[in-house]
Amino acid sequence: MIAIPSNVRVWLAAGHTDMRRGMNGLALQVQEGLHRDPHVGDLFVFRGKRGDLVKIIWHDGLGLSLYAKRLDRGRFVWPVTTSGSVSLSPAQLSYMLEGIDWRNPQHTWRPEAAG
Repeated sequence: MIAIPSNVRVWLAAGHTDMRRGMNGLALQVQEGLHRDPHVGDLFVFRGKRGDLVKIIWHDGLGLSLYAKRLDRGRFVWPVTTSGSVSLSPAQLSYMLEGIDWRNPQHTWRPEAAG
């Protein structure tokens, strides 16, 4: 898990994205589709069509990084809108990356975490 800075802005690209895209293709999508600059330090999150894979691009001031996460079970909760972007807090993104519904986070009891 990457440490998400508390002062960073998080943008979810609405709809689904072709997950064959790499860092440059996603940065181009940020510029042309979201009309934002991928080099300002914001996190840009993209979800594939099946919903079990997300990719995140982030420019940390030194270079552009690409992160990916695939869920073994379930799908990432995603906004219903099909165009544009949705802003999340870093805490909401952390919930989402853990497979928790970021819209209504509640502690989920896991048997393997007990006793």
